[in-house]
Amino acid sequence: METGGNQEDSRQNNPEVTPQLIELPRFPQVSGISAVKASRFVDGGTGGANRVHSAPISIQSTKTVLGDHSRSWYGDEILNASPASEPVTTRPSVSYPQPIVKGMPYIEASSSMNYSPYRDTPLMIPKSNSLRDTRFNSFRTRASIIGRQFSSIWGERVDPEPTEPRNVAVNAAVAVDRYFDALEGPELDTLRPSEEPVLPEDRLWPFLLRYPISSFGICLGTSSQAILWKNLATGSSIKFLHISLAVNYALWCISIAIIALIASIYSLKMIIYFEATRREYYHPVRVNFFFAPWIALLFLAIGVPPSIANTLPHALWYVLMTPIFCLELKIYGQWMSGGQRRLSKVANPSNHLSIVGNFVGALLGASMGLKEGPIFFFAIGLAHYIVLFVTLYQRLPTNETLPKELHPVFFLFVAAPSVASMAWARLQGSFDHGSRIVYFIALFLYFSLVVRVNFFRGVRFSIAWWAYTFPMTGAAIATIRYANEVNNVVTRMLAVVLSGVSSLAVTCILLTTVFHAFVLQDLFPNDVAIAISNSPPEPRRWFHLRESPEPSIGSRIC
Repeated sequence: METGGNQEDSRQNNPEVTPQLIELPRFPQVSGISAVKASRFVDGGTGGANRVHSAPISIQSTKTVLGDHSRSWYGDEILNASPASEPVTTRPSVSYPQPIVKGMPYIEASSSMNYSPYRDTPLMIPKSNSLRDTRFNSFRTRASIIGRQFSSIWGERVDPEPTEPRNVAVNAAVAVDRYFDALEGPELDTLRPSEEPVLPEDRLWPFLLRYPISSFGICLGTSSQAILWKNLATGSSIKFLHISLAVNYALWCISIAIIALIASIYSLKMIIYFEATRREYYHPVRVNFFFAPWIALLFLAIGVPPSIANTLPHALWYVLMTPIFCLELKIYGQWMSGGQRRLSKVANPSNHLSIVGNFVGALLGASMGLKEGPIFFFAIGLAHYIVLFVTLYQRLPTNETLPKELHPVFFLFVAAPSVASMAWARLQGSFDHGSRIVYFIALFLYFSLVVRVNFFRGVRFSIAWWAYTFPMTGAAIATIRYANEVNNVVTRMLAVVLSGVSSLAVTCILLTTVFHAFVLQDLFPNDVAIAISNSPPEPRRWFHLRESPEPSIGSRIC
């Protein structure tokens, strides 16, 4: 203990043992920090362990006086200190406050610091769209460029468009060969393992991109119910049911609301993601569903309640049949001309939609009093239905069976002959032998599908289930027309049973659709059928690294 005290006294009296103040680094002049422990003293005494001391020094812009030595501390100079025994005095310091940029994060000040007006200023984050997912921009409509230009005019920051991958089609349509090369399955809706989609697979796509054209099948099911209940209320053979036309009026209004909703959603898809709509139009199978909205409008015209209109203007028929005629020129011409879109290669039960439009148009035109136009479309539909029926009966050229999820589309076999029988009856004025022959074909196909119980086992619900509704309703309406001509117990009971089954099926499928759409939210999965690339993927090249052979003895000598 005594040795330690002597060391302390000798350290105070001997200037060689006095701790030296080391060089101070340049400190930034930041307002709001009152004191920092900046200087370090290293004990260089001969006795005892080395110890490090720290002393608080004000880092404000001041001049500090230590004994007789005064220096400015905030430069590149060295601050000399006097021995610890000498008194230390300081002059009043003068502070030079530095401005703080608005929006910059500030440092907490000590209690001795004056209040800063920027203390409560929130941190400003620059506005940027860089966090948005831009992987869907290749399918956005080119009109989005105009929106970006308006944003730049108003002074908003606009990030540059990302560079599109080489295999993303923006301006050129996808060739039909690519659909067959990149997709597989009877409906061409499954991506082959060797293909890579141009849209991300790690997340759920925007709703409009997942909304397919096949959603108009819902319109066909609901609008055909309006026609069914109109015939149930006005049919002479089933007056014992005493059905009011109010049911027809309510279903007709509901059908209009559903068609307006679905058409509005798909119109938004056409405006925002026109590339997706174009790919559906060039799809060999999806193109048939572009008949669906016009057929649904024809159903609404046929099922209009008598309280609203008893007769419809002839111009309405020409307006509704014009787009159907234009689509038929495209599709039927491709069936005949050959190539990748020939009927033997693209034949599918969904092709019945392109046939049904002719018979529905003939039925509406005949009910309006037209003759030549309805006969013209009836003849076109009959010729192509025979060809399609034979082609589908021989099965698809790929010999692939439809998966269980697509078994409902087999009921489209019933739709065309059911409507054709009613159209011919309207053209002839009675349910004659020609109408009965076609009706019996539809009735046999209906029963042949119903008795196949395996068709209804293990089928996962999808939007394709609506294919059940429209053909079943058409068969029920044709049965009511037949019962009006052949009025007996069998025909009346058959009409009631088929009508009840049809209405029950539509109600159950509608409720299931609402449940999957709004509760489970799995009705519209990612539509990979439109996410194929313009060009086939590049083949993977495998480079085998060979070890160079050792030189022979002769080459070494040379």
